Amino acid sequence: MKKHLFIIAGPEMEGRNTPSPGLERAADYIENHFKAVGLTPGNNGSYRQQFPLYRDSVTSTSLKVNGTAFELTQDFQPNANMNHTADFRFSEVVFAGYGIVDGATDDYRDLDVKGRVVLILDGAPAGFKPSQTGWTAASNIFGKMRNAQAKGAAAVLIVYGNFPRKTFIANSNYTLTGYTPSIMPQTYFVSEGVAASIMGADGKDIINKMKTAPLASKVYKANIDLGFAKKTSIEYTSNVLGVLEGTDKKDEYVIITAHYDHEGKRDGVIYYGADDDGSGTTTVLELAEAFSLAKKAGKGPRRSIIFMTVAGEEKGLWGSAYYANNPIFPLEKTTVDLNIDMVGRVGEEYQNNAKDSANYVYIIGDDKLSSDLEPITNKVNNQYTKLKLDRKYNDPNDKNRFYYRSDHYNFAEKGVPVIFYFNGVHADYHRPTDTPDKINYPLMAKRAKLIYHTALEMANRDEMLKRDRKLDMPGR
Repeated sequence: MKKHLFIIAGPEMEGRNTPSPGLERAADYIENHFKAVGLTPGNNGSYRQQFPLYRDSVTSTSLKVNGTAFELTQDFQPNANMNHTADFRFSEVVFAGYGIVDGATDDYRDLDVKGRVVLILDGAPAGFKPSQTGWTAASNIFGKMRNAQAKGAAAVLIVYGNFPRKTFIANSNYTLTGYTPSIMPQTYFVSEGVAASIMGADGKDIINKMKTAPLASKVYKANIDLGFAKKTSIEYTSNVLGVLEGTDKKDEYVIITAHYDHEGKRDGVIYYGADDDGSGTTTVLELAEAFSLAKKAGKGPRRSIIFMTVAGEEKGLWGSAYYANNPIFPLEKTTVDLNIDMVGRVGEEYQNNAKDSANYVYIIGDDKLSSDLEPITNKVNNQYTKLKLDRKYNDPNDKNRFYYRSDHYNFAEKGVPVIFYFNGVHADYHRPTDTPDKINYPLMAKRAKLIYHTALEMANRDEMLKRDRKLDMPGR
């Protein structure tokens, strides 16, 4: 494990960003290991399941009010991530306060904004408490855009108080979704100066004005020109998967996953990602070798076992989402996904716990989807590893929402029973200091043994795991 991890989380891999040359080097290393231990290619003769990533680059943009052109970064910036190539010309602007729709609050009440341009403010009125938190909150920029979309707005101007800005990033982030069923309204972030040019005296010092004497919703006459053009580039990355064929139940599957990507480099500093998730990737490599040796010794599994390392987890669970939506092996014949994400360290909650610090693992998701998961885990652990199995993060009210934050969840959404193995976060989580010299290798090996025996039990039992519990937790 130490040999593998010092390579996977070494400087040559440059933090394994998705996409990047370092990630491709890691994929090559994983593929070569799968070949060396005798796994067969998992995708029609290939060890890779390639998938596209889309990135937009802004080529031109403009904003005019009544013929006066405003300057990029000084008074406006387009939303490079979500805007699409188009030119719009409007003769009216609908002012809709903060653009919040949440319970009894509806800033669009009595307004018809279908096909129109809407002007709203960043933030929320004093005392407003959204019913949801996070990026979907009604006061969050994404929540506001979704509400504007639902109301039928064609374009949205959002007034911010942080203009002029120093820079404009013309390249969007990579995304897995180059094609979408619907588009968001064309969105521009604008200064108070733009608001004043549209609203006249009402728009002057509008941010402070709205705090003390909120303006009523209103339609303002103004000629608005919005211009935006972009080009889209496509990069490819891949999940890496190898298969150990089973015997009499070889057309049913146990899948073992870990993400092999991390955060890459920032300002020349490598984020090594030894625990997150070099530890899971290394565990998959060792499990592949252990199962291959077992099969050669005449103790192979009845069901086929798929060993898969996925890309893009850090960006939004991309690789596992792509596989779940484009499965190579039927999900209805996949009895379980055992997902390994951070198993090489002692998490912060156990660092001062001398009794359990070197003998525990968090088990997440084994109380959901299948009533078979927990009994099998307990039985295997009692027989082989005797780890403390901490299930605190199964709590549906867990504020960390770990159940939703790793690759198993994309399988769970499709109804596949899952277990997520995890050691908890620590001071080096998502920092350049998450390095392989800090890994507790004996503890990681012990956790790997638990996963090995769990996978073997699930691969050899007569029946697939029951799917007798609904996925009834709220979405991500």
